[in-house]
Amino acid sequence: MTRSESPLNVLVAGGAGYIGSVAAASLLAAGHRVVILDNLSHGSIGAVHPEARFVVGDIANARAVREACRGGIDVAMHFAAYIEVGESVSDPANYYGNNVVGSIRFFKLLRACEVTRIVFSSTAAVYGEPERLPLTEDAPLRPMNPYGRTKRMIEQVLADYDRAYGFRSVSLRYFNAGGALFSYGESHQPESHLIPRVIDAAIRGETVNVYGDDYPTRDGSCIRDYIHVRDLADAHILAARYLHEGGETDIFNLGTGRGFTVLEVINAVERITGRSIKRAVAPRRPGDPPSLVASPEKARRVLGWSGGLADLDEIVESAFAWRISHPGGYGDCHD
Repeated sequence: MTRSESPLNVLVAGGAGYIGSVAAASLLAAGHRVVILDNLSHGSIGAVHPEARFVVGDIANARAVREACRGGIDVAMHFAAYIEVGESVSDPANYYGNNVVGSIRFFKLLRACEVTRIVFSSTAAVYGEPERLPLTEDAPLRPMNPYGRTKRMIEQVLADYDRAYGFRSVSLRYFNAGGALFSYGESHQPESHLIPRVIDAAIRGETVNVYGDDYPTRDGSCIRDYIHVRDLADAHILAARYLHEGGETDIFNLGTGRGFTVLEVINAVERITGRSIKRAVAPRRPGDPPSLVASPEKARRVLGWSGGLADLDEIVESAFAWRISHPGGYGDCHD
């Protein structure tokens, strides 16, 4: 921060989860003051930064939100969503209940506490199957599963809240987050994200399923845009500053503009770990687009974001180092 950039008071909802914990650590490292609000249903106490004030509670709980906002909050960050695509298909009520109803309740409670700026954790899943690549923020929105639809709904809610209440927001559409920062990394139970799944397979000598090898891509497997979690955290800090300084409600992609196939990710893990990985071809998963690659130019132009430059090996290397140093995850982790 420059001398003119005073520290912000930031509420990080979902700060005991993967990306939320890295964002909280990055905020503190940059000199900001952080309050973490998390009900620990999917996060871990081990992921809560010791320098943050921690409030155990749900985003829909009035007492917990009031306590988290005690002393004043300049900007809130909302990471407290359920994120598993398959689970959203099998149990949509849970996803609409938490991601939509819970978020709307959270916004109401924030407004009651005079918090009028929020950075929202959105997703590339709002796009569905793209017509062209790389994806820009004005591409058609056709989410293919309840998870993506919940995020799209909240983007619309936030646009309406700005017009009606002056409740300003930045929605950040992540592509595929990976890697680790400081002592904070990715540990879900069960693990569904590709990079940690492949790393675990390398460590344990297990087989990795490749869901489809007949896509119209360079090797037949799906292409995704992988971004270092460190770069996501940096974008959140820039978005918070942008809102605090009077920026308008807006939406930004966070990706690298480069895509890697599933098989290329497996090959990268083999290079970094020095271990061969068995793979088996499984049927395509319903709703998996062949390719998702972001255009990050708007975030660079408007927010001054310089992220998205880490290559795949750097992401995998940090994720592997974290997994080796945390073989049991956080121990109590549900995220």
